Amino acid sequence: MDEMKDSGIEWIGKIPKDWNVIRCKYISTFLNGYAFDSKDLQMDFMYPVIRIGNIKNGGIDTINCQGVNNNYNIKDYLIKENDILLAMSGATVGKVGIAHNIENAYINQRVGIIRTDYPSYLFYCLSTKEFVEYILLSASGSAQPNVSADVYSEFSIPLPPKEIKIKIAAFLDEKCAEIDTLRSDIEKQIETLEEYKKSIITEAVTKGLNPDVEMTDSENVYWKDIPSNWKLSDIKYLFEIVKRIAGKEGYDILSVTQKGLKIKDISRNEGQIAESYANYQFVYPTDFVMNHMDLLTGWVDCSKYFGVTSPDYRVFRLKDKRNNLNYYKYIMQCCYMDKIFYSLGQGVSNLGRWRLQTESFNNFQIPVPPTKEQEQIAKYLDEKCIEIENIILDKQQQLEILEQYKKSLIYEYVTGKKEVPDNE
Repeated sequence: MDEMKDSGIEWIGKIPKDWNVIRCKYISTFLNGYAFDSKDLQMDFMYPVIRIGNIKNGGIDTINCQGVNNNYNIKDYLIKENDILLAMSGATVGKVGIAHNIENAYINQRVGIIRTDYPSYLFYCLSTKEFVEYILLSASGSAQPNVSADVYSEFSIPLPPKEIKIKIAAFLDEKCAEIDTLRSDIEKQIETLEEYKKSIITEAVTKGLNPDVEMTDSENVYWKDIPSNWKLSDIKYLFEIVKRIAGKEGYDILSVTQKGLKIKDISRNEGQIAESYANYQFVYPTDFVMNHMDLLTGWVDCSKYFGVTSPDYRVFRLKDKRNNLNYYKYIMQCCYMDKIFYSLGQGVSNLGRWRLQTESFNNFQIPVPPTKEQEQIAKYLDEKCIEIENIILDKQQQLEILEQYKKSLIYEYVTGKKEVPDNE
């Protein structure tokens, strides 16, 4: 190990004596994104438009994005090879991705392009948790953190000799690729488990638990064959929609998420913040709450809490209390997972406004088993889902450990705490 000296920068600490420290503005340029009109962004496009959500795992996702069909004649905003993209606002402010093999893609507003002669090395310096911490400390904005080009430009990084920069970048490319391969394998395992869970739920709430039961044609395009002792019923005969406005503040705020109905911590200023919660509607334990305004990413859950939720959500409850809450929770969630509600929706899907109208919801038919069988199905699914979710949780913890190891590895080498082995 070379002799070390104090860098004078807290996050960097000591560096090899022949290294220097430099602010990003002296080795790179920064360009803010273009403010595309959201009405022009389409799912079917010629030119991808990269938004913050498309910066993923250190890369750029041009597949699962929106775009435009006009080239706009704004060449400055086209992504070039080895451009570093920076998320400039929101919950993931400070995350970066580096562009490889991307053609004719634009950057949207609140995404910045960083260009430098040493893209790989700078990318790794900006991939440290210390850079994100610096961005968060420097960010402005009350509801959502925002960062400016000036804030980025003042960030200081270690500056080794040219040949060392190249060597570190090549070493980290190799090691991070190995970590990313492991991460990708685990993510695929999680996807498989999620699909397995979905198939178990669909099978149980539409076919029951007895593989030998006599089946009958339901004459319904969505459910097809169902057990002969089941029936189909319109939702309006099983549930009633309710809306009870709170009229004042001071209650827990309940939000529908992909992980279920959660109590929202409004003190963290995350997500959409209302000016007043007095016009929110009451939710009681055993009420169902659904985000029927976004049938692609929305969800439905049965509440365990008392609180208030958005007046735009749909709150409904079972008429007959002998029916099993969890069975109907699973059948409603099945309608989201299998995009049944989505097929009944109306609106503008590419803008996230694909809604399930009240009439379509009320008149939709769902399978109704005998109450004893509802209980058996719910108990079976509760146990199976917990079992699968525990395995998924273990996989997610593995991903977190890999990410921590990756960031630690990057930090040690870009700050010179460790030398790249000569055989690398």
